[in-house]
Amino acid sequence: MGMTDVLIVGAGPTGLVLACDLARRGTAVRIVDRSPAPPRTSRAKGPNPRSLEILDDLGVAEEVLAAGSAPLPMLKYRDRRPVAEADPWADSAPSPDARYDRGWLIAQWRLEGILRDRLAGYGVRVEPGREVVGLAQRRNEGDGGHVDVTYADGPAERARYVVGCDGAHSSVRKLLGITFEGTTAEDQMMVCGDVDLADGVLDRTRWHQWFDEDGAVMLCPIPGTRAGWWFQAGPERDGRGQPLAPTADGFRRLLAHHTALPGRDLTRAELLSTYRVNVRMADRFRAGRVLLAGDAAHVHAIAGGLGMNTGIQDAFNLGWKLGLVLAGHADAELLDTYEEERLPVAARTLDLTSERLRATLEAIRRPGGGLDAAITPDTTGLGVGYRWSSLAAGGRAQEAGEPGPRAGDRAPDAPCADAATGVGTRLHRVFAGPRTTVLGFGPGSAAVLRETADAYGGDAGVRVCRVYAAHEDRAGAEPGAVVDDAGHAAAAYGTEASGDTGAGTVVVVRPDHHVGVLAPADDARSVREYLRRLHGTGRSAERSPGMVDAVR
Repeated sequence: MGMTDVLIVGAGPTGLVLACDLARRGTAVRIVDRSPAPPRTSRAKGPNPRSLEILDDLGVAEEVLAAGSAPLPMLKYRDRRPVAEADPWADSAPSPDARYDRGWLIAQWRLEGILRDRLAGYGVRVEPGREVVGLAQRRNEGDGGHVDVTYADGPAERARYVVGCDGAHSSVRKLLGITFEGTTAEDQMMVCGDVDLADGVLDRTRWHQWFDEDGAVMLCPIPGTRAGWWFQAGPERDGRGQPLAPTADGFRRLLAHHTALPGRDLTRAELLSTYRVNVRMADRFRAGRVLLAGDAAHVHAIAGGLGMNTGIQDAFNLGWKLGLVLAGHADAELLDTYEEERLPVAARTLDLTSERLRATLEAIRRPGGGLDAAITPDTTGLGVGYRWSSLAAGGRAQEAGEPGPRAGDRAPDAPCADAATGVGTRLHRVFAGPRTTVLGFGPGSAAVLRETADAYGGDAGVRVCRVYAAHEDRAGAEPGAVVDDAGHAAAAYGTEASGDTGAGTVVVVRPDHHVGVLAPADDARSVREYLRRLHGTGRSAERSPGMVDAVR
């Protein structure tokens, strides 16, 4: 029986992002899905700013932006008349440290198609119609351990690791016996679907929202379609007040009841579903060689659109850790930091989305209230960090109020220029691709950058980048160095003070764009110990220890 490195179960956005991240590292990865064909579901409306950064790192952001549209202003109605308009993004703009200031509207099936194409470029294709019915973990000396995977039909297989990305009803989670604690609010529900409306009956530059005391209808244009709309509404109810299942005729009745449009203007309705507010979380995200990500690990209220985004961000946290462990650079204990970091984020997301839902339900009671109540700076994902993590230890502790990120925070972006060519670039472009980056600010950082390049140069997954201030002499700059011509990088990382006089600053940025260490450049030990934990000793172990210690 052949062995694959990682078997991913479930080919939604979470599984596809993880597969792309692993495949580009050269990991042997397979991805299976129980559906016989890619599902065309009416689900998430698109990536938030943090997910766009991840898609950018994977090389698909431009395609996602081209296939979707910017989020639309919301036009709100009461008793069939427009009463208010809100554009939650009117005052936001890209900043030097964050290129994406708003999420993006794109049908989930279209996003999945873009990710499947990217994955196929690495020679990996989703294997449809494969339902996992058994998982058995084996510990044996020969291969270090593996998981035997059984399918409903077809041959069994072996994998070193299995990741369940198979949604809220995850078979992987159930096979592990992991509990999924929480609540399903039977009374908080919505019917959803993709519909076509007759030409010209509604302005496609707006997200239309009718909120009445006896229910609601929301219609948002689906990008890339001529007449397609996302339809969401409170369900119809029978004489006893029980909700009715969604039907095309039911959608027409809801449309006629709440809006000024006749039901016949709704010409097609498909992908109909009932959404219940489900707030649940697995009590652990890892059992030995099997891990959970996305909806398999946590589901939350729809408000703020964080479901798919939290899954994409789970995958980006896990991919590099699996990659380094499988490559033999890091100990398997590194995988414990996945749950350590992502479980508290999921718990906080459950609270945040429930609070946003409460705020939205409160807002829509008043004429003019709408879904903009769900959108806050918290929903961009840019503020999510892991300061509590064991991977955020080392380096100097920052004082409260000091500028710049702390260990565990998202590493800010900043526009800069290639030192050799003068061509404009950004720090996130420097970080892109599956490597750890060591940034050096100030002349004092040269020694630790040189030591790092000597120890890990070549294929060990670590790159160094000297960030020159505009006034610094950059004769003899190493390849890949950048010039912080407008000072945005120094401002973002709080290093202006080090300048020419101080020792300079070194920042280790993890492959998922989070700060691992932020230290004075003469603290080579913090940098060395951190890199050793992720990447082993590199090539330096082959030489005398004195060589490595020479720059202490």
